[in-house]
Amino acid sequence: MTAEKIVEYITQWLKNYQQSSFSKGFVIGVSGGIDSAVVSTLCARTGAPVLVIEMPIRQSSTEIQRSRAHIEWLSKKFPNVTGGEVNLTDVFETFEKTVKANPINEENSYSEVAFANMRSRLRMVNLYYFASLKGYLVAGTGNKVEDFGVGFFTKYGDGGVDISPIADLMKSEVRAVAAALGVSQEIIKAPPTDGLFGDTRTDEDQIGATYDELEWAMDHLDLANTKQGEATLTDRQKQVIEIYNKRHNANLHKMVEIPRCIIPPELKGKQP
Repeated sequence: MTAEKIVEYITQWLKNYQQSSFSKGFVIGVSGGIDSAVVSTLCARTGAPVLVIEMPIRQSSTEIQRSRAHIEWLSKKFPNVTGGEVNLTDVFETFEKTVKANPINEENSYSEVAFANMRSRLRMVNLYYFASLKGYLVAGTGNKVEDFGVGFFTKYGDGGVDISPIADLMKSEVRAVAAALGVSQEIIKAPPTDGLFGDTRTDEDQIGATYDELEWAMDHLDLANTKQGEATLTDRQKQVIEIYNKRHNANLHKMVEIPRCIIPPELKGKQP
């Protein structure tokens, strides 16, 4: 299937879902990255109202510039798109100050990762505020490697969405779709980053492998599971598989149903 056909397929899927759910449109948070650029453009192609929001929190100027340029391009290209900014820096800093000073925090400890995840969760809260206000669906921006491979997303943050239009696309496929949609080369070529730490670290810096390597690992492990992947691996390939498996296993709780305590029927006074 070509990228153009994938574009048409996802666009129609979005149209069908939006209409069957009786929602009025879509809301998407954009970061200046390729995934959010692709999802926002796909939603725009449905013709339904689309709200695209940039939500900086101590964001780098480069990321802000890319997201603003994308919103401007999208708004000019599609009359159904409204774009804007909700700067959450003050909200984040108030939260940060409050929890640091709270007596519960007896050791005055600080977790960089916890505060990074809080940025993502604040953005989720903001998106759902506007979704509730307008009767829109929150469209997720995670791809297959992130959402079902290494679990590289924040639980109840960017993982808190109504629909996931590109969650079955590998990163290489997202790039092909982006090119077919006319997304700017600046966004397509930008090093992937979650932008949650307020510095220049990329996804590769955090994970220890590129998306192309992780994509290879997913495909290789799928083949291995069907006993077709018996090949001699290089040291780097072995390292990538180790990275992939470690991340996948550690983040599996994000990718499965929330554990439920199932009560035996007889304890409820019912016949089994």
